[in-house]
Amino acid sequence: MAEGSHALSALLPRSAIRVGVEAADWRAAVTAAGDVLVSSGATAPAYTGEMIAAIEQMGAYMVIAPGIALPHARPSPAVLRVGLSVVALARPVPFGHPQNDPVTLVIALAAPDNRAHTQALAALAGLLAEETRRAALLRAERPEEILAAVEAYEDRS
Repeated sequence: MAEGSHALSALLPRSAIRVGVEAADWRAAVTAAGDVLVSSGATAPAYTGEMIAAIEQMGAYMVIAPGIALPHARPSPAVLRVGLSVVALARPVPFGHPQNDPVTLVIALAAPDNRAHTQALAALAGLLAEETRRAALLRAERPEEILAAVEAYEDRS
């Protein structure tokens, strides 16, 4: 991950993207994203609980842009490798953020150490910095559309 953005597509296989996911509330949305991290082999199930606990303790700061949440927790033994998951919700859910609610896109991040955590967050910040790119991610209806947006960003970097 030395070059920041060039690692996102490697961290986000198509199998780690779900669209049209039903979630009754933010906990269910984060659980769905955590379940994908588990199924991809990036985390053990305990990491999902750690992400939920982080939001319960620190609030909805993880809602980083209108409609987009980036749940994550500190590096822990529950993280097996760096990984991302993307869950596009069938219906937006509130996370409790005063400006950026409700959330439609949940991008979960898992990193085994602080260096990988910081690099992945920086790469995601670059991906999400441009409004047109965020809009493309938010309106994606298929995993391939999300991957295409990530790859287009990497091609420009």
